[in-house]
Amino acid sequence: MTTIPDASALAAWRKSSHSDNGGGGCVEVSDGWPSGVPVRDSKVPHGPALVFRATDWAAFVGAVRGGGLSA
Repeated sequence: MTTIPDASALAAWRKSSHSDNGGGGCVEVSDGWPSGVPVRDSKVPHGPALVFRATDWAAFVGAVRGGGLSA
């Protein structure tokens, strides 16, 4: 995992369908990056983003969809 100090310049961000719409836990990802999957807190768009390897991110998403993780 690496970080991007100011991830606001990345092209397109989308909010996770599992994010809290009440302004709480809002996670955004940016798709289409060959070196990994940038993830940030939508409440801090000029803050850092964590960049996960695509395989690790896919495993995490699979666990969430499969009910293996809970809030």
